[in-house]
Amino acid sequence: MKLNLTKPLVVFDLETTGLDLVKDRIIQISYIKVFPDGREERGDHLINPECHILPVITQLTGISDDDVKDKPTFKQLAKTLSDKFTGCDFAGYNSNHFDIPLLAEEFLRAGIDFDFSKCRLIDALTIFRKMESRNLAAAYKFFCGRKMEDDFEAHRADQDTEATYRVLMGELDYYTEEHQRELGEDPEGRVLQNDMAFLAEFSKTNNNVDFAGRIVWGEAKDAKGNTILDKDGKPVMTEYFNFGKHKGKTVADVLRYDSGYYAWILSGDFTYNTKQVLTRIRLREAQKNK
Repeated sequence: MKLNLTKPLVVFDLETTGLDLVKDRIIQISYIKVFPDGREERGDHLINPECHILPVITQLTGISDDDVKDKPTFKQLAKTLSDKFTGCDFAGYNSNHFDIPLLAEEFLRAGIDFDFSKCRLIDALTIFRKMESRNLAAAYKFFCGRKMEDDFEAHRADQDTEATYRVLMGELDYYTEEHQRELGEDPEGRVLQNDMAFLAEFSKTNNNVDFAGRIVWGEAKDAKGNTILDKDGKPVMTEYFNFGKHKGKTVADVLRYDSGYYAWILSGDFTYNTKQVLTRIRLREAQKNK
């Protein structure tokens, strides 16, 4: 199965010091950049996180402090990676829930405003869960016909990236109307389109505006509480706070009558991405009021 691409797709995986988006750092990034003409470009970098790698992480990934002590920091690699990734869509395994948010944080910590909102984000795990509900090893066996441990070393970003790429292509081969009929299945609801916009939409599992879910999309309401519709009769969507004292209130309204809330979030222990999203909304609203 050749991917039907209109722009490059970066299939990637991270190994990290932990799972905290604010405190943890990337120690390995691996990617396959697939071009619309079928060309593939691979990259793999060990990264110095500038902090101690816990023994449990070393045991899991095989990456120790000694392995990364002479490697570049993410900040040193950030410009090169940003240049490589600009104009691309992204695919990974559980990437929409963790890898993309953490990569966004690392870019922002390095002073690079990489705008993932302009990218289509495809998550092979979400696709798999919606279709079969299993993990990467099971997905590999199911779609590739082999045991993952026979082909790859577990918990290495470069290995998981290769496996994810093969799983994604296997999913597209398996969930065609023709193949589903060959299996005796009703293809209704079990066909994937070889289209990155479709796969990105299919990969969504929430209505988050920021990756941490502090701000979410919801239907805009008028003064009487009625849903506002656009010219096509569809609900107009707007941003709502999803936490704290202003939970359930539109971000635009809160910024208008409680301007100190913006400053509180910017100085608080929130992800850089949350602060970035809030700042963009604030600037947009300021432009409207000029």
